[in-house]
Amino acid sequence: MKIRKFSRQDAVMERSPGQSGDILTGNLVDERDGGPITIGYGRWGKNQRLELTLAVDDVMILLEGRLAVSFDGATVEAAAGDIVHMPKGETVKIEAREETVTAYVTYPHWRIAEG
Repeated sequence: MKIRKFSRQDAVMERSPGQSGDILTGNLVDERDGGPITIGYGRWGKNQRLELTLAVDDVMILLEGRLAVSFDGATVEAAAGDIVHMPKGETVKIEAREETVTAYVTYPHWRIAEG
């Protein structure tokens, strides 16, 4: 695998399988590249919510906007510049407080783990 640089314009944004809301992902590195992690960008519409039990370790870096991540009765508020780590096996509820853009890294690949 080569060293590569990405920008938001490189990501082809699409709705995750099984999702119907205004939450889009754009993988830039994934299982098709032969490495162990998935890297991409996410875009959340205001007030969009997602509740799931994580099949992968997930790291979100907030680039714009604000998210709330709730788990085990606690809530973490994150804003642009913050990083949120969500361990595999945790049940989380993620809510976009406003239009939000994230970068993410998952291990292993989220499409394989959720599929």
